[in-house]
Amino acid sequence: MEGEGAGFRKELVSKLLHLHFKDAKTKVSGDALQLMVELLKIFVVAVRGVRQAQAEDVALVDVDQLEKVLPQLLLDF
Repeated sequence: MEGEGAGFRKELVSKLLHLHFKDAKTKVSGDALQLMVELLKIFVVAVRGVRQAQAEDVALVDVDQLEKVLPQLLLDF
């Protein structure tokens, strides 16, 4: 999936992580970086689902809202 669409690049996620480390010598393994990329993707799906539910004036996010936002996200990721 990497390289398709406008997803999160590992370099960007790495720089964002390093901006918040107290010790400049802290390193992130490739597996940890890939995990953070995947977590960010899940977070984006959740936030877009919440926004869709709010637009529909629904109190809880349901499968219906996620089904509506997933086609948009497949283009991004």
